[in-house]
Amino acid sequence: MQFNKTTSRQAALWCSAALLGLMGGVMASGAQAAETAAATPAAETDSTSVEQVIITSQRETRSAVTMQAQQIQNVLPGASPLKAIQFLPGVVYRTADPWGNNEQNLSLFVHGFSTQQLGFTMDGVPLGDQQYGNYNGLSVSRAVTSENVSRVTLSSGAGALGVASTSNLGGAIETFSRDPSAERGLNIRQTVGSHDTSRTFVRLDSGEMAGGWKGYVSYLRQDAKAWDFEGHQRGHQVNLKLVHEGEKGVLTFYADWQMKVEPNEDATAMGNQQTAAAAGFTPYTRPFLYPNLAACTSSLTGGPGTPPPAQGNNFSNCFSAAQREDILSYLKYAWTPVEGLTWTNQVYFHYNYGRGIVAGPVNNAGLPALFATYYPELIVGGSPTSAGSLANLVALFGGTGNEVRTTEYHINRPGALSTVDWTLGDHQIKAGFWFEHNEPTQQRAWYPFSAANNNLTPYDVPRGKKALVQYAAEFFTNDVQLHFQDQWRIIPQLLVQVGFKSSLQDATGKFPVNQKNLPTVAVPVQYPTGSIVSNRWFLPQAGLLWDISDKDQLFVNAQQNMRQFIPYGAGSNFYGFSPWSLGTQAAFELFKTTVKPETAWTYEAGLRSRREVALGPITGVEGQINVYNVKFKNRLLNIAPFNFINPAPAILANVGGVTTKGVDVAGTLKFGEHFQLYNALSYAESKYDSDYQSGTTLVGGVSTPVTVATGGKYVPLTPKWMNKTIARVTFGAFDAQISGDYVGKRYVTYLNDLSVKSMMLVDLNAGYTFDMSDKGFVKGLRVSANVTNLFDKKGVSTAGVTGNSGGYTAFPQAPRMGFVTVSADF
Repeated sequence: MQFNKTTSRQAALWCSAALLGLMGGVMASGAQAAETAAATPAAETDSTSVEQVIITSQRETRSAVTMQAQQIQNVLPGASPLKAIQFLPGVVYRTADPWGNNEQNLSLFVHGFSTQQLGFTMDGVPLGDQQYGNYNGLSVSRAVTSENVSRVTLSSGAGALGVASTSNLGGAIETFSRDPSAERGLNIRQTVGSHDTSRTFVRLDSGEMAGGWKGYVSYLRQDAKAWDFEGHQRGHQVNLKLVHEGEKGVLTFYADWQMKVEPNEDATAMGNQQTAAAAGFTPYTRPFLYPNLAACTSSLTGGPGTPPPAQGNNFSNCFSAAQREDILSYLKYAWTPVEGLTWTNQVYFHYNYGRGIVAGPVNNAGLPALFATYYPELIVGGSPTSAGSLANLVALFGGTGNEVRTTEYHINRPGALSTVDWTLGDHQIKAGFWFEHNEPTQQRAWYPFSAANNNLTPYDVPRGKKALVQYAAEFFTNDVQLHFQDQWRIIPQLLVQVGFKSSLQDATGKFPVNQKNLPTVAVPVQYPTGSIVSNRWFLPQAGLLWDISDKDQLFVNAQQNMRQFIPYGAGSNFYGFSPWSLGTQAAFELFKTTVKPETAWTYEAGLRSRREVALGPITGVEGQINVYNVKFKNRLLNIAPFNFINPAPAILANVGGVTTKGVDVAGTLKFGEHFQLYNALSYAESKYDSDYQSGTTLVGGVSTPVTVATGGKYVPLTPKWMNKTIARVTFGAFDAQISGDYVGKRYVTYLNDLSVKSMMLVDLNAGYTFDMSDKGFVKGLRVSANVTNLFDKKGVSTAGVTGNSGGYTAFPQAPRMGFVTVSADF
């Protein structure tokens, strides 16, 4: 597999641009506090001047940066809010589709922390840890339609104490939906483009109604063909939001329904993840075969239900897809009985019903050994992979040589949040709690590949008789989070913030259907049942904000966070970082007494500046520089996941810590009213603190511990260097921007013996807003065009770490694509 790398000249040019940004300090500074921005919609922007590219909170004791709605849509109409923050400093975001919506192959890192170690909320409602097939939330794009996003804020390193999350080790990403417009109106947007893309969005605003009410309802339909196979990403979404403003408070109701099917391609196995017989077969993409159902059978040339040996682990499945349906709703009331005191109460509910579905060969990944535990009578000659056994298994699953596997999920979680914000003289007191009860379930089922089971396409829900249910799990989690904070304005120029939070969890797991075993298995699989209580009552935070002048600020912050244990995740199955995946009750009981939750201390300091200048064409300089040091402790590693094919004791243990040190420098140069240049340069070193032990081996007849020399090695998938640039111009009704996202070399093994090359992606956007002041019922009309991956770069978008050394998996970078969007207001 060949990957292009960024040339030295390109890197030099973009680093030069970074130095230009450095002259300005850091990103754009907002004139209001983040809390004010949260309550107040952004003001209308003068159409003849360039919009602010990035906004930095000016009154936080930590780094907090925001991307507004228009910039999100400039990235690509309909883009995920997480996709948009790839242009913020310290962020790595990669996915194989241009919108950033594909959840299976996304990769998000912030200051060395991965997706499942960050916190995510939407209008304060917790969205879980964003893992693929997670147990406690949903992706941001499934919680709110992109066109209804007001802004997204990244607190890199330390999120606000009140962020409702059990996974917030390394920062928080908070998304906010837009409020209803004060004027009645209808907005229709249609996007068309590469690979049969069609995205239709309609939103109706009621405007101000009797009694102080206003609201909107929107509908989204998206259909986009995958760029490398015949699969269509299809989805429908409805958002409803109502707001009532009274004399003493604001009542908000929000509801979201979404249903989507997301066909997935498989990652390419590299290095020792490939078989010896197929070492030279590493295709750039691994597209599935559907809708060519004949090929699903004819491609199995290695024997009954067996893919070609020459393709090894990189054979093509018939199809695979993620099917998801969610209902999310909240009711919130912000009561202000007296000036300076606001008490906000919010209740929410989230229900998810979904599955991952894969149709593939009967004989791959050791599946015959699994099927033999449920159908031993079909085994011929004592081996599940003998020709006779495989023929019997093929017949069991419908005769085509394929089986259909589903991993089926339910999430049922109500919750409540209550916060008090009270200003008492020079003190601003914030206190509150969050409670959530969650009942997630997961089931792994196997079906015959047949029309009778309604599973010959990736878009339908399988029905009919199952061949077997491998396991069915039920979990019950109760999460409580408390927080208290005092912001004391000691003198007009100096603000000190101190506070703490408590993170409490009680989780119970049980298995109504447990794994079966053959009598000959030495270590039988028996997923454990039981409860784990993990409470940390005192997680402190302290910060300082000093107004050096009316143009410059210094901030310092220190905060401790904890990540709770998870019932399931890390690839949507039990062979991940879950105590209930250990495979034996004894291993589970040992885990409870010996393993601690992951924790992290984050220390950061920074300087913000915002100035009007007269340096030739440069009329304004805004920016921020921040340095940080993170001490990550009790890192959890699945040293030996339980494998039903070759049963052996499972090991999930703490293996030491990680130290991350870095600096983010970002800034915006303003060239009059019509041009801005934003640039962010990030450098980070994220290294493991120590080696760890991985079982034992016999040396001279003596059992000797095996040491994995990770000490001093870089954390995989976290580059040292990143650079983000946005150049934006506006002249009257015309606006355009070109953006670049450079991500440096990323190691893809724990021992750093393999890496993927650096890559810079460049996107282009241009639009024209027509003057419709005298055009009757049409109030606004805008046409925009986007080109993603302008220079058609090839390479690895998302890599998967599969072991200590020698191999990894890789998803390809999407090619150049073009889209046109027409937006009309009535």
